[in-house]
Amino acid sequence: MSFWEHVEDLRKVVLRSVGAILLLSVLFFALMPHIFDNIILAPCRSDFILYRLLCDLNQHAAILPDFCDDQFEVKLINIQLASQFFIHMSTSMWLALLVAFPYVIYQLWTFISPGLYAGEKRHARGAFLAGNIMFFIGIAVGYFLVFPLTLRFLAEYQVSEMVPNQISLDSYMSNFLTLNFIMGLVFELPLLCWILSNMGLITRRFFKTYRRHAIVILLILAAFITPSSDPFTLSVVFVPLYGLYELSAWVVKPDSKEEEESNEEGEAAQ
Repeated sequence: MSFWEHVEDLRKVVLRSVGAILLLSVLFFALMPHIFDNIILAPCRSDFILYRLLCDLNQHAAILPDFCDDQFEVKLINIQLASQFFIHMSTSMWLALLVAFPYVIYQLWTFISPGLYAGEKRHARGAFLAGNIMFFIGIAVGYFLVFPLTLRFLAEYQVSEMVPNQISLDSYMSNFLTLNFIMGLVFELPLLCWILSNMGLITRRFFKTYRRHAIVILLILAAFITPSSDPFTLSVVFVPLYGLYELSAWVVKPDSKEEEESNEEGEAAQ
């Protein structure tokens, strides 16, 4: 193929991707009132699934925080004239990007794959599938676990009773989108480590050497994400992060010394 034929194929890929995003944006724009009431604002009410689950668990383990407060509700306010309209549009676009992300990556794959070898195609397919699955798992963890706990703590925290909390819509949406997106990116850590391992930049020994340092850093990160003094809330965020660390250590390649040690252990066992 000539250079301009490649450009034409790329143009088709871009047009399909942009078309899918615009189509989904229009769809989400029409459904946004329902999405806002039942999904985006769901953590603001006491009947959110995580709160009800923790309330049920609290009946069997009194050491857990009390999430059975039926009066809990976060009421948002709007302080700028055009905020609701622009948030309606921007949220529709963000959701469209999120849902269309696998399709956009697939379109890029159809453009790149003809230039790859068979082995490269096989690894790229696995990375594409794993990356998408881990990203959406991270989004789910952020939405169902991390963001509700963070919201619950910050919405009820007061430096003084004379200073009531009045949370703006802009502030809520900024934290909602940012925290969930960050969790999606954090869950790409195993894929990133696998890529770096195949490039020869890290090995399994790196994770063994710095495991204690990682635990301290992850505890600090968990405390930053959910600024609560409650050990249960801290552990709920820390455990998934540490699980990602161990998963990353498992997917990377061992170095030559580690392979020799594992072979010797296998021979000794036999």
